[in-house]
Amino acid sequence: MLTFLNEINWLATLLWLMVTVIIYIGALHLYKITKPLWFIHPALHPLIVSTLLIILLQSWTHTSVSEYQDYTNLLSALLGPATVALAVPLYKQLNILMKMSWRVLVPISVAGVLSPALSWTCLYLLDTPLNLQMTMLVKSITTPLAMDAAGAIGGIPSLAAVFVISTGIVGAICGPALFALIGVHNQAAQGTALGAVSHAVGTARAISISEQCTAFASLALCVNGIATSLILPILFG
Repeated sequence: MLTFLNEINWLATLLWLMVTVIIYIGALHLYKITKPLWFIHPALHPLIVSTLLIILLQSWTHTSVSEYQDYTNLLSALLGPATVALAVPLYKQLNILMKMSWRVLVPISVAGVLSPALSWTCLYLLDTPLNLQMTMLVKSITTPLAMDAAGAIGGIPSLAAVFVISTGIVGAICGPALFALIGVHNQAAQGTALGAVSHAVGTARAISISEQCTAFASLALCVNGIATSLILPILFG
């Protein structure tokens, strides 16, 4: 009986892994072919489409979120190597980064403070609960750091993940359009903004722009993530 149940779990794991990858590849293809349709293209971001489809599939198959997480642990485990791989463009652009030195760190610091501060101010003025305000402060750093930091300052870790993902998606969708609108064509500036404000999702978007943009986004992602996760517990822990 135990062997039979183990086989079922393996089959379910393999099936959910395949379905998740296929759905994402399909969503990515849909996003590419709808690029000329500017009025609907942003809403068809792969993360949005694939997430909605997987939620619908979970509901249809009566699969809980925790079960889905157990089935797709392999994909979660690959997040670490994928993040480390961002060091490759960072290394290739190291000379440029070294030459700019403090001129890179200053805008990263400003973005890391200004972005969550503006969001927190809105919640404060609306008199929202304190734990919700604390959670909003971690919205611009990558999910694992954000969840730990939120828990350390009295926020809600699970809600922090939602804020982080939402921030990343909005940044990845609206960022390039905003750059074009205000005339920012410098790839270093674009990468710094995407990485500092929209963390890993913004950095993933930077990959499609250029290697230099990816390098600056990776640096901003790392510096802002580490600084925020260290400073917030000291201030509010």
